[in-house]
Order: sequence, then structure tokens, then C-alpha cells
Amino acid sequence: MAEAAAKTVWKISQGHLECPICCCLFKDPKMLDCLHSFCLKCLEETMSKQKPETEKITCPVCRREMQVPDGGLQSLSSSFFLSSLVDEVKQQEAVLGDASAPTATCDCGEGKEATWRCLDCSDNLCQQCLKAHGRFKSTKDHQIISLGDWQESKIPPAEHSKPITRMCTIHQDHPLCFYCDTCNTLLCSMCATLDHRSAEHNLLKIDDTIRSFRSEVDNILQKFEKCRQHFKSTEKSIEHARTRLQKKLAQARSDIDAKAEAEITKIRNKAKPLTDKVDEIGEERDSKYEKALIHNRDQMKCANHTLAAVNDLMRQADDFELLELKPKVMHNLEFQKELKFEPANHGPSFIGVRCQDVVSDAELGEVCVSEKWQLKEEFGREGTSDEEFDFARAVACFTNGDIVISDTHLKRLSLFSSTGRYKTSVAQGDARHQLEAPFGVAVTHDDLLFVTDQKKVKVFDTELHLVCEFTPSADNADGRSVSNLTAVAVDSQRVAVVDSGRKVISVHNLDGSLISSISNNMIDSYFAISNFGCLVFTNFEGQSLLCINFEGKEMFNVKTLVNGEAAKATGVLCDDDETIYVVVHPGNRGDSEVQRYDSNGAFVATVAPGLYNPLGMAFTSTGDVVVADMHSVKIFERM
Repeated sequence: MAEAAAKTVWKISQGHLECPICCCLFKDPKMLDCLHSFCLKCLEETMSKQKPETEKITCPVCRREMQVPDGGLQSLSSSFFLSSLVDEVKQQEAVLGDASAPTATCDCGEGKEATWRCLDCSDNLCQQCLKAHGRFKSTKDHQIISLGDWQESKIPPAEHSKPITRMCTIHQDHPLCFYCDTCNTLLCSMCATLDHRSAEHNLLKIDDTIRSFRSEVDNILQKFEKCRQHFKSTEKSIEHARTRLQKKLAQARSDIDAKAEAEITKIRNKAKPLTDKVDEIGEERDSKYEKALIHNRDQMKCANHTLAAVNDLMRQADDFELLELKPKVMHNLEFQKELKFEPANHGPSFIGVRCQDVVSDAELGEVCVSEKWQLKEEFGREGTSDEEFDFARAVACFTNGDIVISDTHLKRLSLFSSTGRYKTSVAQGDARHQLEAPFGVAVTHDDLLFVTDQKKVKVFDTELHLVCEFTPSADNADGRSVSNLTAVAVDSQRVAVVDSGRKVISVHNLDGSLISSISNNMIDSYFAISNFGCLVFTNFEGQSLLCINFEGKEMFNVKTLVNGEAAKATGVLCDDDETIYVVVHPGNRGDSEVQRYDSNGAFVATVAPGLYNPLGMAFTSTGDVVVADMHSVKIFERM
């Protein structure tokens, strides 16, 4: 047991009490302004390798350059707490009889064999140091025993630790009892009376000062934790933008190749310059993202070095040492003011290609360096006839390009071709289809249309023929008993249904069997299943975009804004590259827009401004975006 404990002590000492330069236990440790400590001899050797006129030293740990004091390296602050800890480790090893413990030498640093032990200083003494100990007034009354007796005594280390009372270095028979906040100096009563009696000196009790000091450091560290969280969020956002850029680059190259193959004899020689241009832009932008990540990580690396040093100091040093080092600690903690993170610039993450037919010397196409939506098709108008809408709310698309729209005022499902040609509809009162009040719509990969219809979910085929229906669990939630099914979303394996009356999301297999239920008071009338395994939805009155996982844990909750002002959100759509599109309403019809967010809920850009009153959205099989805009349906081509 003793041998195992000794090995444990030695491992601890290796991790915390070894000089980073010589990798041995500290000897006469000195602390630099950055709060990192090294053996005095190691620092002197480091300085000796520099030019003689150099008055600065670079920390071997954090690489920070700092001025050497006028008194030289010897006048640097001594790391008393490290010296004490080294002594404790040596003592533990000696008590436990670890054969690998260092040979007992005098702490004077000259390598002489120690034969005595001062219990008050916790120092090993050679014969000469013993005599010197007895000559000085401050140490002549210390308790000295032979090193052999001390090693055999098995006295617990705590009894040998340094006394908490520190004596004044000027008035050696007076204990330190005050702290001058003006001079940042520890004082005894004589110092306070003789040298710090004027009104300009702010004298405080040591207990009050250390309490205030610790509180101030704690507050700064808490602020830094927020800074760390901001860094993590920014890094995720940059990584998301970078990943999206790579996907878009791949898609752009694919589009170029497809066009080149279509007109191979005319355009092969024109394809390569365009691809090179895409690659050039991509490499330039990717390098900027990489530089941003490296810059932010370097900032955090330096900050973490300082933070680790401060934490070690605050945890291990006693109150007097902390107060002596207070100016340096507070100076080092000012690094947060200099922390500047490169923001996540999502704009350059998009790149695409708009190709055109090659005629004569025309170019193969042009590179689109930013994402925007271009209106490709629009159909419908206000009214009640087959080709009109009163309140087009939700939209979904079949793989053949057909578009189905639910009109909640007319209580009707309508089917149109991809060009806006009316095909058929199902309305309330149709006995064959048993439709009452359709609201949300969603289409699976194998073309099954799921429709929320009051308290039931009904499933239709591509011709709007009823296939089957099921009723989500009617379990009560939050005291609500009236079910009101609104939104529905699907992926390759599941269908999720929103019951906005009971504030419940029920997740089902595609055959309607229940998998789980999730309660959430913020759920409203629009949501989507993301490809990163979460449910993304909006809250209209709460003016927010939210994301939860399938266990109900909230991943983010952000406010939706237009020009810095809170705006209400409705439709939401998730892309394969983890991009989220949200319909946002600032107040007046005609000013609504579709915004893009990343998978962490960070706003990226507005992609479609100036819409009348957009609500639901869906992707076509070719990647276009269909928007139900109240009285019409708009199809946007993403550029």
C-alpha cells in the first residue's frame, strides 16, 4: 500500500510540480508576469542563450514576451506555494519509504546533503544552513530536528505545513495584518502607522481584501466562461459554413459536368476554365475559413494557458501569496479585453453555377458567388374557384413534380402540376375521401401524402385517393384535452404530428403505430424534421425558432428578427446540408421574407424578401422551393 501511494504521489508531482524546462521538481521557482513558474536556474540559462543586451524574456509555455525586472531574474516573485508543495511531495515520499524518491538534499540549491529539518519552514538543511538558521532573528526560534528523526516520526504532512501567520519582512516581529489597496502591498501594524498613514492610502483588513479579490476573480472567470461558450458556438457555425461550402462546391462541379456532357462537342474546352474559377474561389474562401478557425483557436489556446495558471494559483497559493500576486493576476485577466474572435461569415459558403446553352463564343455559364432565390413560376389568385386560393397554408411535392396545397379557409386539398396547371381537389363534405378540415401536408419518398385533419391523420396517394388513416394518441398533456392536429412532417422512417391543442408532438412509424410523444408548450403550427436528427419548429406569438431532439431536449431557441426588430415566424424547411429556412413576418403584408439559419440556430441571410403573406414551404424533387403565399403559390429557383 505504501509503495503504491508513493508512486501516486510521484505521478502527481510529475504533473504539477515539475519545471517545464528541466522536467525536474522545482528548485527556487520564480513566477513570470504570465503566472507560469520555472526554476531560477533554468530561467537564467534561458536568458544566457539570448543576446546580452536583451531585457525581455519569452515564456517557454505561452510564448508571451515580458520585461525582466531591474533587479534581474532573482527579483521575480518567488512561487512559495510551489516550493511548499515540492516539500510536501518529498516528505510524503520519505514517510512512505519510496525507494524512487529524490535523495534528501539541502534546499539551499547547492546540492549539499541535508541532515536537519526545520518544522516551521518545511526546509531541509545542511550543516551550514543550520548555523545560518540560528543566526537570523526571524528563524532562530524555529523547531529543528534531525532529518532521520523527522523521517521516522511519520508525522502527517499537514503538521509540517507553513504557518498561516506571515511576519513582516521589514518589522520581523510584527505579523502582516493589513493590505494597502493603493500600493498593492501587505503591511504590518508598524508599516501602516509609519508609512501608510496618509489619507491617500486605502488600508483594508486582509480577510476583507482576499474575500473581495476572490469574488472579483470569480466574476471575471464566469465572464470568460461565457466567452468560451461564444467561441464554441462560433466554431460550430464556421464549421457548418465550411461543410456547406464543400457540398456546394461539389454540387457546382457536378452541374458544370452535367452541362458539359449535354453539349460535349461544343463546350468541353469551355468547362475547364469555369471549373478552375470555381476551385479558385473555393480555395480562397476555404483558406479564409481555415484562418478564422486557426485565429480563434490560437486566441483560446493563449487564454487557456493564462486561465490554467490563474486557476492553479487561486487553488494552491495561500491568501498572502495571492494578495502579493494580485496585480499580476488582475493584469493577466485583462486578456479577455483583447480576445477578438473572427466571426462566422456565412456569405462565402455558397457557390453555384448558372449554365447556359453555348452559341458561337458564348461562355458555358457563370459562377454564382452568393445564394439567392429567383422566382421561377407563380400560379393562383384570391378566390374560391378550383384555380384560386383563400388561405393557402401548407404545401408538399410529389416526386413527379406535382404540388398539393391545403387551403384552411376553403377546407380543401388541391393538386397542381409543376407548372401550375390544376389537376384535381378534395374538399370538406366529400364522402368518398372523408375530409373535414385539412391543415398540414407532407409527402414521403415513396409518394404517400400525410394530411392532418382535425383529430386524425389521413394518408392519400398521388391522385388524392384515401389510402388509410390513424388517430394519434389522445393522452392528455398539460391539462389540455381538446386535440387539434396541425403540422405534419416526415422522413424516410417516421412521421411526426403536431397537436397544437394539447401541445404534443407524436412520432409514429409510417404505418401509424406510435413510437413516442413529446410535450412542448412552444409547439405551434409549423415544423420540420431535420437531417441532423432533430425537430425544428417556429412559435408565431413567441417570435422564435426552436429545435429539440426526439427526446424533447431543447437544442436552441432563438428570436426571429427583421432589420433588428422582432418578427413572427411561420413556415420552416430543412435542407440536406443542415440549412434551415424560415418564413418571417415583420408586420405588414408584402414585407415578409424567407431567412436562412445554420444548424445551430444562427441567422445567416435573407434569401427571398418582399413576399405577400408566406406560410408553408416544401422542396420539389429538383431542388426548387415552393411557397404557399396565401392567395398564390410561388416556385423559386435557388441560385
